[in-house]
Amino acid sequence: MNIKTEKVQSIGNVFVDIFHYLALFIIGATVVWSAGHEYLEMMEKGYAALKDILLLFIYLELGAMIGIYFKTHRLPVQFLIFIAITALSRHLVIDVQQVSDNFHLYLLLSISGAIVLLSGALFILTFTANKYGRPEDDIH
Repeated sequence: MNIKTEKVQSIGNVFVDIFHYLALFIIGATVVWSAGHEYLEMMEKGYAALKDILLLFIYLELGAMIGIYFKTHRLPVQFLIFIAITALSRHLVIDVQQVSDNFHLYLLLSISGAIVLLSGALFILTFTANKYGRPEDDIH
C-alpha cells in the first residue's frame, strides 16, 4: 500500500471514530432524556406501575449496552437479547391483558415461545463463549 492510500485510510478511520462517538453520545443522551421523562411522569402520578418499572429496566439495559461499547468497543449480542426479553416480558404482562379472548391464547403462546427461544439463544451464546471463547477476544 502506498503512502497516499494509508493517509486516506487513516483520515477515514478518524471520521468513522468521530461518527461512532458522536452517535453514541446522541443515543446515550436520548436514553437518559427518555428515562428521565418517564421518571418525572411517575413522580407526577405519585406511583410507579409495573409497566413503568419494566420500562426503566429497558432504559437501564440500553444505558449499560452503550457503556460497555464505550469501554470495550464491542457490542455484546447478549445485551440485545436481554433488552428483547425485557420488552417481550413487559408486553406479555401489560399489553396482552387488553387483547380479545379469541386471540389471547395464541398471542400469549407466541410471546412466551419467543422468550423461551431468546433465553435458549442466550444460554447457547454464554455456554459457547465460556467453553470456546469469543472471536473478538483474540483480536488485539
